[in-house]
Amino acid sequence: IRRPPRSTPLYSSAASDVYKRQVEDLLFYPPFRYEDRSRFVPFRQMREGQSGAVLAMVASTRTRAWRKGAQILFEADLQDEQGNRLQARWYNAKYLASEIVPGLRLALFGKVEFDFQAGKVFLAHPDFEVLPEEADPELAMDMGRIVAVYETVGKISTKQMRRFVMRALEVVGELEDALPLEVTRRFRMPQLAKAVSEVHEPPIDMNIDSLNNRRSPGHWRLIFEEFFWLEFGLLRKQREVKRAPGIAFELNDQIRDKVKRMLPFKPTAAQKRALKEIAMDMAAPHPMNRLLQGDVGSGKTLVAAEAAVIAIENGYQVAMLAPTELLAMQHYLSLQRFFKRLGYPVALMVGSQSAREKTQIKKLVAEGLVKLVVGTHALLEKNVEFQKLGLAIIDEQHRFGVLQRLFLRQKGLTPDVLVMTATPIPRTLALTIYGDLDVSVIDELPPGRKGILTKHFTQTASKTVWELVRTELKQGRQAFIIYPLVDDSEHSPDLKSAQKMFELHAEKIFPEFRVALMHGQLPANEKDLVMQRFKNHEVDVLVSTTVVEVGLDVPNASVMVIENAEKFGLSQLHQLRGRVGRGVHSSYCYLVTGRQNEVSEQRIRAMVESSDGFRLAEADLEIRGPGEFFGTRQSGVPQLRFAHILKDREILEMARGEARSFLERASGTAEMSSAERYLEQNWQRRYGLVQVG
Repeated sequence: IRRPPRSTPLYSSAASDVYKRQVEDLLFYPPFRYEDRSRFVPFRQMREGQSGAVLAMVASTRTRAWRKGAQILFEADLQDEQGNRLQARWYNAKYLASEIVPGLRLALFGKVEFDFQAGKVFLAHPDFEVLPEEADPELAMDMGRIVAVYETVGKISTKQMRRFVMRALEVVGELEDALPLEVTRRFRMPQLAKAVSEVHEPPIDMNIDSLNNRRSPGHWRLIFEEFFWLEFGLLRKQREVKRAPGIAFELNDQIRDKVKRMLPFKPTAAQKRALKEIAMDMAAPHPMNRLLQGDVGSGKTLVAAEAAVIAIENGYQVAMLAPTELLAMQHYLSLQRFFKRLGYPVALMVGSQSAREKTQIKKLVAEGLVKLVVGTHALLEKNVEFQKLGLAIIDEQHRFGVLQRLFLRQKGLTPDVLVMTATPIPRTLALTIYGDLDVSVIDELPPGRKGILTKHFTQTASKTVWELVRTELKQGRQAFIIYPLVDDSEHSPDLKSAQKMFELHAEKIFPEFRVALMHGQLPANEKDLVMQRFKNHEVDVLVSTTVVEVGLDVPNASVMVIENAEKFGLSQLHQLRGRVGRGVHSSYCYLVTGRQNEVSEQRIRAMVESSDGFRLAEADLEIRGPGEFFGTRQSGVPQLRFAHILKDREILEMARGEARSFLERASGTAEMSSAERYLEQNWQRRYGLVQVG
């Protein structure tokens, strides 16, 4: 840390922005655990499996080859004040021979392990500190107290990180404590400087379990503060959107009649509720910003089509953005079918179309002759212009960056935005990621949809699985068989490939049935042809990679087999399972696994026990954590330091309530101006969120 002169306050103009960021980044870098080194233990009290701090004199040292000479072991024979002996060992630490020499006085902390060959206990790779001969051990930097342990950063060790943090703590009192005073008083929180100090240098009498479970007063304050500013920012953003001028779509009997004429079947109560919420938003004179979430097959596309009718009947155009050409094509075919009765022209715009096709579609869209256009990223190109865009629908939002949502919105004059996802998001996470969106949930499946029975098999039981599939095929049903790879890979010899297994299924396992192959490396026209043949039941068994994860609707398909299921994420397994059970027939999902680890066992167990997408989303979050839930930083998952969206959900709810209350109570006050200034300075850097209005 290159510090300005000591007389320079942290937040003065003389302190550089780089220095301020360095200090704050260190002060808000949380320890991942704590070690109680507050009491030095005599050697005779040390037991196998225990960790503890000891004071010792180095009696002798040696280095020797370890593991057939491939690695070097450094050993030190230690003696405590009572004359008891204990050995300390460091693996691959030849360099310690010049640091630890006989006669040195050390303070050490480590875990006692047992050497079965030598028949004795030893201190394994302990942290240590050299003490001057007369020094009071209580004054040791890393001993005689509760010590914070940090994750290493690059080549910076946890000990070095501790030194950097201790230097940063010299100016902790200069941190800006921006949390509203009324809030800190109501919850009796410690001041920010005290909370930060307590987290990095806990008092010696603090409960170690409370610290390791992040439930000390200091932790509670920092968790609450992170959530408060995050939610304050999202609520403020939401308020700004609602105050901005937008399109007030008219709702009348003619539009209601058009919607009824379009419907292929009676909508569910959940679909009706979602449409009502969307319609009320569209009728308001501000831009709609709404998330429509529902499980696989719950009928989100139909609700989106109803919203599109409202926009089109008001004289506006509609754009629907999908993440893949396959899904865009599926939406295009569905919407064509819905709108055929109403006479609305629908167009498709995807990357694989010829330049001539794209030019023709762009011209029709720009002239307003196409009322609804479905497309992939091709829709976001600069030369795609709308005559009058009123509604933007974005499917599978988590596959797009936040900025892409903005690009589509900029194609019109503050059009309404409807974001759809088939990845059920627990409410706690939805509050955090989509805090600037209102949320509608479709939580029931259309009538007539059968449940899906899910079973787990090991690869040794493959013959049983193929017989179960054959039983369904003989009854005129169809089957998906999914593989993780297109071709065999020398890097993953234990994984099966679609290409090789397709030949086996076609020639030996199901020779009496029609088998086809589908994967992402096929040209778009070939994929479309295979998909159409499977839909038309010209193919009985579709061997594929996860390219069929979304967008393929085949009501006659009743079996889904996923090989090497241990290699897939829970959300992906649930999406794949959702390709069956779309008709009136009983359906089955067979998960076939190879060698599993604890995490994959949890995923498979969750799949067998539940078909509820929301419950599985909770389980997925528990297993993977929010950062990996969406697989990309672009998704908008906030980069929280102390808080955990799942573990701290109660604090999140409290913080959101306080943020909303403060926003309403303090409007127009100096306290609000101060809070808004703090937010503007810290929003992007602290949370990694892009502001998109």
